[in-house]
Amino acid sequence: MSIRIGTCSWADESLSKLWYPPGVKSAEDRLRHYAQHFDTVEVNSSYYALPAASMATAWADRTPAGFLFHVKAFGMMTRHPVKVEQLPPDMRSAVEEVDARGRIERPSRELRAAVFARFLREIDPIRAAGKLGGILMQLPPYIVHGQKAYEYLEWAAEQLAGEQMLVEFRHRSWLEDDVRDDVMDFLRHIGATYVMVDAPRSGAANVAPTVVGRTSETAYLRLHGRNQATWNKRGGSAAERFDYLYSTQELAEWVEPLRELAAAAEQVFVMFNNNGRSTDAAGAPFAQAPINAAMMQELIGVHVG
Repeated sequence: MSIRIGTCSWADESLSKLWYPPGVKSAEDRLRHYAQHFDTVEVNSSYYALPAASMATAWADRTPAGFLFHVKAFGMMTRHPVKVEQLPPDMRSAVEEVDARGRIERPSRELRAAVFARFLREIDPIRAAGKLGGILMQLPPYIVHGQKAYEYLEWAAEQLAGEQMLVEFRHRSWLEDDVRDDVMDFLRHIGATYVMVDAPRSGAANVAPTVVGRTSETAYLRLHGRNQATWNKRGGSAAERFDYLYSTQELAEWVEPLRELAAAAEQVFVMFNNNGRSTDAAGAPFAQAPINAAMMQELIGVHVG
């Protein structure tokens, strides 16, 4: 079975403070240590700012052969609000309108295209090293199923110029029974990979239901935790939303579906995004995501190193 298991960041606060051994302090040492335990990871920082080629080169150099990075698309690429200062200085003059909070309003198609091109150029060192998995296009929860969204995704796939586009829906309208098959067919048509999610079992509009499936030779699962109490907490942080420790029984629910997917797909990725902290029986805190990832490795029978 080709199943790779990892986390949705190697540098978030819970891992940095709780998972790495005391002597592992530098960014370089942390990624090297991470790669001793897992053979894939998501780059989360690229959502907040376009990555730099120098950093992409360092990431590639610090990981062994065969390691794979999935790079989260910059916010503008997925139609999230972006402030002017999040763009590189040389791209800011193309901004035409800004709202009262400093966010770019209605960015032109030309500016978006330039952002896609810059993004691909800056991550080229990962690609050149043979370590680029996919580009995670996590849509905002206000992007609902409809023709305009289809058109944008098709355009985005063209901008990615053949790179693997991983599409995560965050509004349940995309996965309702009456449209689900059409959505999957559309993703196949544009060559995109459907991203499965494990999230709270809720009927809320901004919680995508868990639907097992794939639309390419890659199966991709992101586990966000099942903390329904904090998912839509007013004023809550991302750390609160994804604060959840999966039990062995809950993870075991995925073993057979993942094995079935692995039997048909070329590769399967299981990525943990529950980035909170829990405490053990002695009251010592620990990071949830890498612990659950290690538990899943044990359940599936995956070993790294």
